[in-house]
Amino acid sequence: MDITYIKENGKDIAVISSDVPVITDAQSALDLAMTVKYETGAARLVLDKSLVCEDFFILSTRLAGEILQKFINYHVKAAIFGDFSHYTSKPLHDFIYESNQGKDFFFVSTKEEALQRLANI
Repeated sequence: MDITYIKENGKDIAVISSDVPVITDAQSALDLAMTVKYETGAARLVLDKSLVCEDFFILSTRLAGEILQKFINYHVKAAIFGDFSHYTSKPLHDFIYESNQGKDFFFVSTKEEALQRLANI
């Protein structure tokens, strides 16, 4: 796993890259957030969709809710970028829409858009 530190609009943002998923359960998400905070001081994360296990996008697993709750409890904001159009679940589409209306967690198309969202909240 690589962490790239970026300061954008006065905000500390960490861009995570890896060859394998780094978020596979709620504990791995919390470990990632705390590692990034410790190493960079950033509490804003940008992740490619491929770094998050597919169970996250199956809402019945409750993994997405657990992870979002942990991030909110620890004051971590995140943006996941990638193509979400192939998901057909209406509840997932609603979840993505509602998340994008808030100020803590975003689902966007590109890394640049993820950086922009996190830099402007």
